[in-house]
Amino acid sequence: MTDHLLLREVIEAGLPVFYEQQLDPEATQMAASAREREEFMAHWHNHVLGNERVIKKTIVFDGQVAGNMVSFEQFGEREVGYWLGKEFWGQGIARRVLAEFLNIEQTRPLYAHVAKHNIASRRVLEKCGFVEAGLVVGTIHEDGIDDTQLMIMELV
Repeated sequence: MTDHLLLREVIEAGLPVFYEQQLDPEATQMAASAREREEFMAHWHNHVLGNERVIKKTIVFDGQVAGNMVSFEQFGEREVGYWLGKEFWGQGIARRVLAEFLNIEQTRPLYAHVAKHNIASRRVLEKCGFVEAGLVVGTIHEDGIDDTQLMIMELV
């Protein structure tokens, strides 16, 4: 392995890989989020790929699609989000790629929402300079409300 990491533009051919990565039961539990295939593809086509205001990158590690990283506006704030396939966890990839992405997305303050129980993702954010800025309990989704506690992380 060469341990080669890069961010490239998202192409439609990568969406099935992103979809499969978010289906992993442990990953879904950690992120407190998952979408059915039709909903997942519609979200990416309607809200991500066609939106010029969304910065969207594919994470590539040693030639394999490892996940994705996005930055978008929500409720008047700029946010960052990422997903890494389970087989790429624990290798420092998320921290490295987030640090690189923060050179591309230079909006400050920048926010991230992370499930309170997702300590690994919270540590990634903290290592890149994010600090806890609040807690949201009960989030509204297209299919209703859940009671997941989301920590709000802020980078100033």
